[in-house]
Amino acid sequence: MSFEEIVSLVGGQANIKRVLAPESQVVISVHDHSLVGELPNGAELIEVLGEWQLSMPRTSTFLDKQLGEIGKVIASQQRLDAAERLVKTECPFRPIWHVAPPQGLLNDPNGFIYHQGQYHLFYQWYPHACAHKDKYWVHLTSGDLINWQWRSIALTPSDWYDSHGVYSGHAVSHGDELMLFYTGNVRLGEQRARQTMQCMAVSKDGLHFEKYGPVIHELPEGVTEHFRDPKVIRHDNKWLMLIGAQTTDLQGRVAVYHSDNLKDWQYDGLAGDDIAPMGYMWECPDMFELDGQHYFVFGPQGVESSNPHHTAVHRNRIAKVMWDDRGLPRFSELQELDSGFDFYAPQSMQTEDGRRVMCGWMGLPDDVDHPSCDNGWIHQYTAIRELSIEQGQLVQRPLRELAQLRGNLIKIELGNEPVDFKTKSFEIQTTLPWGATLRLFELGEQYVDITLDAETKVLRLDRSNTLIRHGDVIRELELDSEQVALHILSDSSSVEVFINDGQAVMTGRVFTEQNATQCRLINAKAEVEFAEMKAADAALYPL
Repeated sequence: MSFEEIVSLVGGQANIKRVLAPESQVVISVHDHSLVGELPNGAELIEVLGEWQLSMPRTSTFLDKQLGEIGKVIASQQRLDAAERLVKTECPFRPIWHVAPPQGLLNDPNGFIYHQGQYHLFYQWYPHACAHKDKYWVHLTSGDLINWQWRSIALTPSDWYDSHGVYSGHAVSHGDELMLFYTGNVRLGEQRARQTMQCMAVSKDGLHFEKYGPVIHELPEGVTEHFRDPKVIRHDNKWLMLIGAQTTDLQGRVAVYHSDNLKDWQYDGLAGDDIAPMGYMWECPDMFELDGQHYFVFGPQGVESSNPHHTAVHRNRIAKVMWDDRGLPRFSELQELDSGFDFYAPQSMQTEDGRRVMCGWMGLPDDVDHPSCDNGWIHQYTAIRELSIEQGQLVQRPLRELAQLRGNLIKIELGNEPVDFKTKSFEIQTTLPWGATLRLFELGEQYVDITLDAETKVLRLDRSNTLIRHGDVIRELELDSEQVALHILSDSSSVEVFINDGQAVMTGRVFTEQNATQCRLINAKAEVEFAEMKAADAALYPL
């Protein structure tokens, strides 16, 4: 059956909604089933979960070429449908220098890389609602990691191997080519059975991407369909792919593959026994070298905390890596990357001058109801942070390029009397004694407290007096220092607290009224260095 015959049968290109290819079948979902023509032998038109699907045997005449042509038709329509979602909605909670979507839901950072003189960052996006549904990738570029320019909707869930979402992945700069590796998510039948494949897309100009399709079709033995988020690195003269996985006994692990050409991959095995048990699924793996040592970053799901305030089970972790004689990684010295409310699925890259920098999703998988949803969008990314090893310890500091957004530095004597910053976009630095409470974003009964409990030597970040609708409201972090140095970044509805010169970080969304701009220091007096943060380039938004 030719492409033209398929289009005629389903009632025209505009009537094609989705294409699937389970086993020996081809399934085309349509918007209006009444437009479907006379069914050929072996075909049937059925309703599955409210979606009308035309199912046909996949004969030798129904080739990958036809499937690819159908995918391009769907992609074109998806981009057209998403166009009206590219207009930025006005919202008092919208950041002015963090990456956020114009509308819809922003999810994991993807494809974060330096390639051919430009920094590239893709964000996972569902344009049509504040909901986790069929994900797209939006492409941004930057020359300085601060001012991001919207380029395109790079990938859409248009093909049989990614019909229900272009899930997370990474990028490889390979000569002139920018190669994207991602998980294609597919759901089949009444039970919405999950099917995942690891896919590739390639750009020769750094802007336009052609899907290559699956490079890993099958699951390794002993692994469920929760198998996603490929990370590709160069190690020991070969390419390695790390994929987040869940074993059939519901334990998180990472699957390791190798390749010589980035297209043909061989399975090496599962890694992670050395730090198990650590949740029922590991998402979003990343691996990099820092100061001569490899590190592994991942998002374990299902990790309980002994602290009653910490109920979220989606975590972030970093571990040291050693390599065994089979070439598989072994992990040790596990620690938390960020101890705040909202930090997940981070990706790192090496800058042009050799620094290791990281960007995370300022959200969690269960968070789909923020005050910004009233204005049609949800979630943002963290400020990019620099990672280093100092005296054997991991240190994280704000990206040094952020200085270009910094206004005049003002020194303020802060005490119990409120000081009005007159902005919610600022940077402050101070050192506080134990027993002090720094109160930010104060307006009547709204505020955020950073309390240094002198008795327990615990730093407590408390957002219980904000407009937050979902999620934990208290985070606690034990510290071992005579006093506590704070470096705080704020942007409208977010706060990032770098503690003791980057030895720890706490990140969170903090929704308060637009004029909640007062700050004070309870039970202490201290000098605070304050600077207003200016807006980054508005080219982040396409319209």
